[in-house]
Amino acid sequence: MLQNLTLGQYYPGESSIHRLDPRTKLCGALALMAALIWIKTLPLFFFMLAVVAVLVRISGVPLHLPLNNLKAFRVILIITFAAHACFTPGEAVIIAGYTVPGPTWEGMFQGAVFSMRLVVIMLIAALLMLTTAPLDVSDGIERLLKPLERFGLPAHELAMMMVIALRFIPTLVEEADRLQKAQAARGADFTGNPIRRVRKMTALLVPLMLSAFRRAEELAVAMESRCYRGGAGRTQFRVMALARNDFVAIAAVTALLVLGAAFNRIGPVDHLF
Repeated sequence: MLQNLTLGQYYPGESSIHRLDPRTKLCGALALMAALIWIKTLPLFFFMLAVVAVLVRISGVPLHLPLNNLKAFRVILIITFAAHACFTPGEAVIIAGYTVPGPTWEGMFQGAVFSMRLVVIMLIAALLMLTTAPLDVSDGIERLLKPLERFGLPAHELAMMMVIALRFIPTLVEEADRLQKAQAARGADFTGNPIRRVRKMTALLVPLMLSAFRRAEELAVAMESRCYRGGAGRTQFRVMALARNDFVAIAAVTALLVLGAAFNRIGPVDHLF
């Protein structure tokens, strides 16, 4: 399951989305994610899903890369749907004259809506990371947080910490896969139902944590050997500046938000059915 995770990986390319300023992509992604929280009409979810599909097509990123994240989080999506279906009060599900214990029609509908919201958010996050280099993400976050430095917020250190954490995700996934194969070569059995596989995977936690601490120490030594002292006196090789494509993207996102707000006034999702 972890092998499918692509969060933190970068897919090089020369598309118009790759060339956007990282600040534009960060703000646009956050705005779309925030809009998804307030969406109340089901057609808007499908519209946002179509928008993400168009963006993936424009970026030139293979479709299976962002979709792999959904495979990695499918257990969470199933649990989310089941929790809403079983614990939301409403009309009981009756099939062929028999009442199905537990789920309700309202709960199943709300579970589908909430799960779809998570799906679109994960696709947007995956597309952002796949089309933005880690260094550009760090510079973009630092520039966005720069005004808060006057209030004592360490913008550079915070941006660096976030990017290192994201960059370590594929490294830890690769290490977990290597440890799992090593354990399987020694006779460990990772097959069976999901609960059994989770129990078997707990044997990998200790060596995985030791490997993470070792890699963190190596990174700290490498940064110290290069005289890294935070953002003090640091210059940038490429100065970020908004171009015409950035203003077009900002206008497009703004138009989407305005259009979504207008259609969202129709009412909650359950009023459409």
